[in-house]
Amino acid sequence: MTNSRIATIAVLAAALMSAACANTIRGVGADTANTVNATQSAGKNVSRAAQ
Repeated sequence: MTNSRIATIAVLAAALMSAACANTIRGVGADTANTVNATQSAGKNVSRAAQ
């Protein structure tokens, strides 16, 4: 293999890994938002039940 072919493969692999990381980070953000919403909802339910 020539150096240019190895470099091309390395760049493509890095691009694929970057895309995978972006999807994972978006997923973590969505999960965190859902957790916050669920916690707020549970707090409101407890507050209503205590009245």
